[in-house]
Formats: sequence, structure tokens, C-alpha cells
Amino acid sequence: MKIFTNLIVGILIAFWISVVAIFSIQNISQVSLNFLAWQSITLPIGVLLSFALGGGFIIGALLPLLWQQPKSRKRPLSQEQEDSKEFDFDFDES
Repeated sequence: MKIFTNLIVGILIAFWISVVAIFSIQNISQVSLNFLAWQSITLPIGVLLSFALGGGFIIGALLPLLWQQPKSRKRPLSQEQEDSKEFDFDFDES
């Protein structure tokens, strides 16, 4: 099942990279990003989209690691606990 999941993820990533590449080739107009008083240098829209896509892939790969539940550590059973788990069948044969 893990091989199938890796295949699907690989196909999706390849699809989005090809979509961005085609979009970049067809739209070579220069744009600059504006945020409050800050303005970026003018770059082709495909380059900005590629950075956004790459950043999204990186953040998407790192977020599950941050939200991962800590694995519970199983303590080894003490000798008394192990003894209580054993079954003692004493059948009286009359």
C-alpha cells in the first residue's frame, strides 16, 4: 500500500510541476508583489508561482512532522505483572 501511495504522490507532484512550467512559458509578463509598504523586484509570474509551489511543498512535508502525536512508550512489565498474566489451570482429576 505504501508503494501505491508514493506513486500517487509522485504523480501529483509531477502534474503540478508540469502545470507550473506550462503556465510559466505562456505567461512571461513581469509582476512585483506588494505587501503594505514593501515591494518585491519584478519577476516573471511563473518564477513567483514556482517559489510559492515549492514553499507549499516544503511546508506541506514538514507540518505532519510537527503535528505528529508522541508515540507512547511501553514500559516492560514487572515480574509480578507477568506472573499475574499467566494462567494457572489446576484441574482436580477425581
